[in-house]
Amino acid sequence: MARVVLFNKPYGVICQFSPSAGKKTLKDFVPIPDIYPAGRLDTDSEGLLILTDDGALQNTISHPAWKWSKSYWVQVENVPDEAALATLRKGVDLRDFVTAPAIVNPIAEPPGLWARTPPIRVRQNIPTSWLDIEIAEGKNRQIRRTTAAAGLPTLRLIRHRVGHWALAGLDPGQYRLLAAGELRLW
Repeated sequence: MARVVLFNKPYGVICQFSPSAGKKTLKDFVPIPDIYPAGRLDTDSEGLLILTDDGALQNTISHPAWKWSKSYWVQVENVPDEAALATLRKGVDLRDFVTAPAIVNPIAEPPGLWARTPPIRVRQNIPTSWLDIEIAEGKNRQIRRTTAAAGLPTLRLIRHRVGHWALAGLDPGQYRLLAAGELRLW
């Protein structure tokens, strides 16, 4: 039976188990042998990372052809107007590809959100706001690139859901091995 681990990746952690000079990696937090990330999160992104020892499951979760939805809480500079939201929702031309449409909703700051270390930069004259963005692609730095293209630079990015698995109950740096009954894919 596949082993599946939910991990709340802190800011600054590299999504690999091999050592990286001066950087924390998954090995510093998850002492389970022979598991690997199903997808990645950039070093400056936080939140839910799925790890597994099942190569087929790893491919199913991370490959865009399977269209697993991934949801993110995104703190951005500025307050989005309807035009910016429409841009994000319809898909954004990033020159090297056009993103698929996304589900995008303005939200309040997520309740119970932990402080980030280091804190985000704050500019006195530029407000910030939060968006909940759901995509089924996950190309390199896609959320950051699309929000920037819409005039909403990303300040903080937290993945809170992959498929039906959610971040709930995991503090940064904590992980949980799923029980057999939790392994259903959809």
